[in-house]
Amino acid sequence: MNFDFTDEQVMLRDSVARFIQDDYDFDTRCKVVASEAGMSKANWDTFAELGWLSVPFAEEFGGFGGGPVDLMVMMEEFGKGLVVEPYFATVVLFGGLLSRGGSEAQQGDFIPRIIEGSCLGAFAYLERQSRFEIADVQTRATRQGEDYLLDGEKVVVFNGANADTLIVSARTAGEQTDKHGITLFLVPANAPGVELVDYRLMDGQRVANVVLREVVVGASHVLGAVDEGLPLMQAVISDACVALGAEALGIMDRLNAKTLEYTRTREQFGVAIGSFQALQHRMVDTFMSCEQARSLLYRAVCALEKEDDDPARDIHALKVMIDKAGKHIYGEAIQLHGGMGITDELDIGHYAKRLMMINATFGNGDYHQGLFNALSYGRDAA
Repeated sequence: MNFDFTDEQVMLRDSVARFIQDDYDFDTRCKVVASEAGMSKANWDTFAELGWLSVPFAEEFGGFGGGPVDLMVMMEEFGKGLVVEPYFATVVLFGGLLSRGGSEAQQGDFIPRIIEGSCLGAFAYLERQSRFEIADVQTRATRQGEDYLLDGEKVVVFNGANADTLIVSARTAGEQTDKHGITLFLVPANAPGVELVDYRLMDGQRVANVVLREVVVGASHVLGAVDEGLPLMQAVISDACVALGAEALGIMDRLNAKTLEYTRTREQFGVAIGSFQALQHRMVDTFMSCEQARSLLYRAVCALEKEDDDPARDIHALKVMIDKAGKHIYGEAIQLHGGMGITDELDIGHYAKRLMMINATFGNGDYHQGLFNALSYGRDAA
């Protein structure tokens, strides 16, 4: 099988890499994280000008028409630079839901504005009690004539503080954990009854808790079919897990490179510590962990591109490997750098924190191991 990238994909990867190298060093990134918005609007406008926001969208809306491989090469480079701008929240999640489930009018309204950088979106799916089960939804949407009345709370909404439009999952039928009866709604972030509490996660990302108090939305704000929101959510989350896997791979690759360089320059007993055979063996082990994660990432991407195949098993395996390899690589990087490996002044600890958050997003390794076992051996995942 040919794993070479096309010329267009190489150009896309190189354009992101040049931006990271020239305009997004660690000090610049720290200033962006410390800002009130937690992102740079100037950088976001640059993303739009360079065409990055158009990559996964259909050409009929002004998009590039890219697929999983195009998104993978971008997210890997974003991981290397620890980019905090909400590409994942707006393009992968919010835009992915619109592309898969939006009506022609909704797609024509939102997607061109996402591409030009004027629309920031967020996907509000997680609740306090749900943990990793996206079908565990207490937020209710009650029909009132031609409208819906939304009541409930969503937590840890990526880009929730900066988004101008939210996609909210709410229960229109059934009990709290039923798979049927979940509907997705487009909700303006400034709609009456929407309350936001924003905060920063340990990796620097800005998120928000969203409270909905009798928020009125019209039937035209329904995304996809009423009561059938879960399959749409699952499909987009599968895409998102692969995108996060690519970001994690970029982080792990950068951690290995930085740690290897440090062991070549840090001296002890008059020689570089990289000359010690025990440390060489450990660096080889972390390199192998990174390459194993890369292999599973490529397998998952190939599964996504084959629309007639079910990619679930490969995606669960990828999440398990990213969790395992990530812990191994950032643990060794911190230890080999010594005490300064966990200081705010050094980027090593920031890479580690981002890997921790990626591992916890859409389920950690143990959760996906259970799902993988259930698919592989026919056992109940619980």
